[in-house]
Amino acid sequence: MKKYRKFLAYLTLSILGIVSLTSVSFAQKEYISPAEAHKYIGETKTVCGEIASATYAARSRGQPTFLNLDQPYPNQIFTVVIWGPDRNKFKSPPEIFFKGKSICVTGVIETYRGKPQIIVREPSQIVIRTD
Repeated sequence: MKKYRKFLAYLTLSILGIVSLTSVSFAQKEYISPAEAHKYIGETKTVCGEIASATYAARSRGQPTFLNLDQPYPNQIFTVVIWGPDRNKFKSPPEIFFKGKSICVTGVIETYRGKPQIIVREPSQIVIRTD
């Protein structure tokens, strides 16, 4: 009986280990790069990259904040847009807080003037990468 319990415990741990490894490998594939974003227009995706430039256009209509991933403006390949009314939802100014950091942003990929972007309405849509 003891051998049977040990076997069940070993089997359970083995299965949990396999499930954990599978989950990690799936999680690693759940995001796309900024360069791939143009393939997913209209879809909800997570895009991960490094903030290459960050600007708050306080005098522009709608007071947008632009976080450009992997390439700075004017050569940006993907932009995170935070409109003025949503800025106050962030504890710190996004253009300062996220500048130079690697992030993942989740939302519907849209285009503006041929460039892919995600409009962020909630801070929870942006996560700082630690890997």
